[in-house]
Amino acid sequence: MAIVENRRKFLKQSLALVGGTAVLGSVAALTGCGAASENTGAAATAEPMAAQDAPAYPFPYKALDVEAVEKHAYECFFDDIGGCCYGTAAGLLDNLVETVGYPFNLIPAAMFAPGAGGYGKQSLCGSLGGAIAVIGMVCAPADARGIVADLCNWYSNAELPIYRPEQEFDVLTTSNSVNCKDSVGTFMNANGITDMGDISRKRRCAGVCADTARKAAELLNIHFGFAEAAPESEDSVELGENEYLGQSKTERGTVKVKVTMDGDKIAKVEVVEHHETDGIADAALEQIPAAIVEKNSATVDALSGSTQTSNAIMEAVADALSKMKK
Repeated sequence: MAIVENRRKFLKQSLALVGGTAVLGSVAALTGCGAASENTGAAATAEPMAAQDAPAYPFPYKALDVEAVEKHAYECFFDDIGGCCYGTAAGLLDNLVETVGYPFNLIPAAMFAPGAGGYGKQSLCGSLGGAIAVIGMVCAPADARGIVADLCNWYSNAELPIYRPEQEFDVLTTSNSVNCKDSVGTFMNANGITDMGDISRKRRCAGVCADTARKAAELLNIHFGFAEAAPESEDSVELGENEYLGQSKTERGTVKVKVTMDGDKIAKVEVVEHHETDGIADAALEQIPAAIVEKNSATVDALSGSTQTSNAIMEAVADALSKMKK
């Protein structure tokens, strides 16, 4: 694979530039052999390498070719290191080496290998783990959280795999979760696969790896202004007379509400889509819409313990009401 070979060449060149006699001198000092060595060459007399400034954070970003990222991630899933976390990270990192170079040329994608199989516990899907790490490299924390929420929301609700270069499957599945156990288990059960070593299971996970790398690249390209986001469709929510759709976002994804008006009064508020945490958000999802109707206002008191969800519902209602006034 050309990208992998270019990356290896880049790493060797970088180490050569950073290393040389200075690195040899540093090694000698660390081992205690420098002064006593009989070697009278450059390595014996070199001064230790001067401390280098860390690269500025977040790291620079340039537009990625999403199809190249997708293809490379799939291939990396099956290479000597392999696995979903490594594959997704390599799909993104190796292409960032091509477009940006430093400091991505100093980050070994192999460090993500332990994320395979949901970090060994079938927890967070390794594909998401690899993508989230790269997002965190190029985005400030506040921005990264929003992009990660969108990525996880997509992963939980998409029928995967989308990228299927070697095999079609009887059933494509939706995980409704970010965890490996749910994602892989649902697929295997639906397709009658019982062995994790089955080539069909591997091709499926390689496809998910490619899908996740591509989606991360798409979201980053949009965030940095290299691409435009597709307009959100409202077709899935039917609106009748005097009904308005509003939405807002939390760290977990989009909250959508349908507001029914009776003249100038709020007659009904329905939360038609959310990705909030079950149990924690339940009270807010039930009580905030009722409070808004009772007060006839989008602004009510947030519930303690569910502040983000409460505020998201209020913001979505305000968004719906703003459409009514146009």
